[in-house]
Amino acid sequence: MIPVPLRRAGLVVTAALAALLALAAPAAAHGADAPDGTDYRAQVTALIPALPGLTVRVVEAGARLELINRTGRDIEVLGYSGEPYLRVGPNGVYENSRSPATYLNQTIAGDTDLSPEADPAATPVWHRVTKGQSTRWHDQRARWLDSSPPAQVSADPGRPQRVLDWMVPLRDGDRTVEVRGTLDWVPPPDAYPWWVAATLTFLAVAAAGLAPAGTATGVRALRAVGSLLALGGLAAVTYTVGRELDAGADGLGGVLLGLINGQVWMLLTGLGAIAAGGYALARREAADFTLALAGACLTIFAGLANIAVFSRSVVPVVWPAVTARVLVLLSLATGAGALGAGLLRLYAASRAARPAPVRTGGG
Repeated sequence: MIPVPLRRAGLVVTAALAALLALAAPAAAHGADAPDGTDYRAQVTALIPALPGLTVRVVEAGARLELINRTGRDIEVLGYSGEPYLRVGPNGVYENSRSPATYLNQTIAGDTDLSPEADPAATPVWHRVTKGQSTRWHDQRARWLDSSPPAQVSADPGRPQRVLDWMVPLRDGDRTVEVRGTLDWVPPPDAYPWWVAATLTFLAVAAAGLAPAGTATGVRALRAVGSLLALGGLAAVTYTVGRELDAGADGLGGVLLGLINGQVWMLLTGLGAIAAGGYALARREAADFTLALAGACLTIFAGLANIAVFSRSVVPVVWPAVTARVLVLLSLATGAGALGAGLLRLYAASRAARPAPVRTGGG
């Protein structure tokens, strides 16, 4: 049996960590310069003329363009004034420090101050940024930059419609190659049913914490919560992998590198929830505290950090948006449910361990 001081400490520590993680969640959710969801779908429609070995696509829910050059020669991406901006070839990826696009494209909002040396008419000054033959960059030409939707969208937001046709020029030796694409408005979904489903699932999982500990019913309830928490952790890991694949990660090594560099908190949260679920299934010491702590982390880092998928039509994963919403719902609801069930069990155990009051006789 867990000592009373440890149970009480578990309640305090769990609440404190949940509050701390809540403060840290905004930074974790928005650390990557990519949207958690959007209602604009960008697509590359053509490469004119087509070049064998050269591919360009949209990644990160429209946040960036990705160019992969296997032609064996240098390909330049031209900036907003037609100046050389990026050069991708057999010797790696180079960036022109004189191009204004080098600075404007550092953030998705394009709000970076220009360097004094930025001059589109100046002779390029190239600096190598990677040794590979692919690059990703924000490009304002393929995005809707205004915070308000276009007039035609505001007039009829419930109808899918074309916002713009865009073009990004490339240079292959002496000839210009055009990357052509489209940007469409996709009406957002109704988030209400997803929130209802998440709330009902949370209540059902948390209610398992009311089962008396030490009884057969209590044991089954503990194992059920552990299983559901592990399922939520698996959903979080799956969603994280989907984000990396959407970001353009190539192969197992590329996915693992992307997870470590960009999605490590969510990945660790999902893996931790799976481990905590197994811990509860084994009925280990302090399983209630472990459920509560892992549930709090899963709720914040994998659930609340990604709730934009409930109300956005285009989400940053390679699977359909409905699949992404189901994965986030599982992470959010099972995490919050495990937190609630763990706290209820800790509270009940703490009360049961209190010494009975001593009664004194009168007279």
